[in-house]
Amino acid sequence: MLDFPRWRQAWLWFITLACAIAALPSLFAVANLPWPAMLPDPKVNLGLDLAGGSHLLLEAEVEEVRKLRLEQMEDSVRQRLTRGENKIEIGDISTKDGKVSFMLIDPSKADFAREQLQTLTTGAGLSGQRDWDLAINGGLIELTPTEAGLNQSVDQAMGAAVEVVRKRIDKMGTREPTIIRQGKNRIVVQVPGLSDPKALKDQLGQTAKLEFKLVDTNASPTDRAQGIAAPGTQLVPYASPEKDGIIPLAVFRLGGIVGDQLVSATPGNDPKTNEPLVEIAFNQQGGAKFAKLTSENVNKPFAIILDGRVISAPNISEPILGGQARISGSFSAESAAQLAINLASGALPVDLKVIEERTVGPDLGADSVKSGAIAMGVGTMALMLFMLITYGRFGVYTCLALIINALMILGVMAGIGGTLTLPGIAGFVLTIGAAVDANVLINERIREERARGRKVFQAVEVGYKEASRAIFDANITNVIAAVLMFYFGSGPVKGFAVVLAIGIATSVFTAVTLTRMWVAGWLRRARPAELVL
Repeated sequence: MLDFPRWRQAWLWFITLACAIAALPSLFAVANLPWPAMLPDPKVNLGLDLAGGSHLLLEAEVEEVRKLRLEQMEDSVRQRLTRGENKIEIGDISTKDGKVSFMLIDPSKADFAREQLQTLTTGAGLSGQRDWDLAINGGLIELTPTEAGLNQSVDQAMGAAVEVVRKRIDKMGTREPTIIRQGKNRIVVQVPGLSDPKALKDQLGQTAKLEFKLVDTNASPTDRAQGIAAPGTQLVPYASPEKDGIIPLAVFRLGGIVGDQLVSATPGNDPKTNEPLVEIAFNQQGGAKFAKLTSENVNKPFAIILDGRVISAPNISEPILGGQARISGSFSAESAAQLAINLASGALPVDLKVIEERTVGPDLGADSVKSGAIAMGVGTMALMLFMLITYGRFGVYTCLALIINALMILGVMAGIGGTLTLPGIAGFVLTIGAAVDANVLINERIREERARGRKVFQAVEVGYKEASRAIFDANITNVIAAVLMFYFGSGPVKGFAVVLAIGIATSVFTAVTLTRMWVAGWLRRARPAELVL
């Protein structure tokens, strides 16, 4: 137990110094001292309750998911039944009343149609239920979405929405945002250090669903003004530059291109007019579709639709090859940059609306940090004074271990990019107390062994060995509690759990391993006949 070869001592000092050095940039930042630019600067990030910032609660429009599923099923039905060698003639497809329905021109092909459509009604999850109920009554076919299928679609859409929100916030240059899903259709977004939530709301409020659809040039202006769309088309709001106000534009619902195959989107300027625009590039598959669309429809107008509004409707003067295009539409430099970020991050699979908004000022956080630092400082000094008075030399080792323990906690958190919250400070202080408890157990056990008549070396060795068992057992239960809090908790609870888990590991390391190495070195050098404890 007291045998520490040189390689082991070097390894323990390496771990200690590496963690302590990693804490220096954070300490320099707290003291408002400059850190050399040429050196790495891992820092502990402050959470929303300490640094201030913005808090948003977003809610998804579940009805949009239902509507999108109907549109996707309609397109799938057309793909499956009306194309290929064994195509079936069908009437107009309706998506009214929350289901997809249509008539077969030849009812005798109902069984063949059932075989073709059966594969579209895939199972939802592990329950064995189906996404769609298929009903055939003579020549009438109806596909009705099941509740299990809708719930699965909402779950998938929310998971994708969380990732899109994360990408957009990361591209804004913010550090350590908290983005968590809450309940079935809500997302909590907390961005420390962002005092004005408007930019954040603008960034997250845009779905960024980009579509390219052909314009129906035969649509009657009168019907368009009255909101009447011909079968197979839809009316989309369009702020025409030739006319005042917003007028609807008729576009074909199917056969266009969705911007989910973009690989890049960057803001730029028109070389002729210098107006801001967004340059986009498709992947290979999207580029091929875009080239086909423009090649087959030269001299025809097509609409560029963003979030359900036409932003431009130019004529296709020539095939657009290479998978690159430009989007213009009276952008400012800021709006073009924002659109580029949103397009590059991907479209939100579901609309999100802000239902709760809070801004936390940095003053409250500064007061919390100050109060926490005072509490930590007073508590630590009191503990150190007690240990020095009670245990003498062993108290000195305990005090050194406490200082190193605090530095190691900060260093580990900085190294993993952790965020310190107000509950995290509580966890920090708690682990300081736990470290002292470990040394008290060790020192008291050494006293007991000396009182039983053991020699100095034996008393120290047995004291560390026996006390370490109780220390490890107690801290394992604490680690289990921290893991459970991190897994099941959210926000501040997770912050507390992270600091607690790191603090437990470092406190055991410093209170047991480091102090034992120091005591072993002193015993070998001094060979004391008695211990002052």
